[in-house]
Amino acid sequence: QVQLVESGGGLVQAGGSLRLSCAASGRSFSSYDMGWFRQAPGKEREFVAADSWSGSSTRYADSVKGRFTISRDNAKNTMYLEMNSLKPEDTAVYSCAAKKTSVVVSIRDYEYTYWGPGTQVTVSS
Repeated sequence: QVQLVESGGGLVQAGGSLRLSCAASGRSFSSYDMGWFRQAPGKEREFVAADSWSGSSTRYADSVKGRFTISRDNAKNTMYLEMNSLKPEDTAVYSCAAKKTSVVVSIRDYEYTYWGPGTQVTVSS
């Protein structure tokens, strides 16, 4: 079992930055691949970024590539999402998720087993 809690969301102006954190409790955090997903009002949940258990393999959605950076600190059982050059269309509830590690880091939300409650990110124009 893994419990996940996000933090760091808030209101920011377009062009600004935020850093989200995802704190994990439970055993064997380092054996889980981790991902960030987001859901805007009236839209489907979408993939943002994912990181392998070792941090050696990362994937990003095209919409955030070059602006967002995913990272993790296994010693602290924490994953991060550094978000720069934020745009109004980045406004959403951001959730972190975990799954047992696999050969390929997944971008599919249904493959993730554990989810945090989410944190709101609002980008004003």
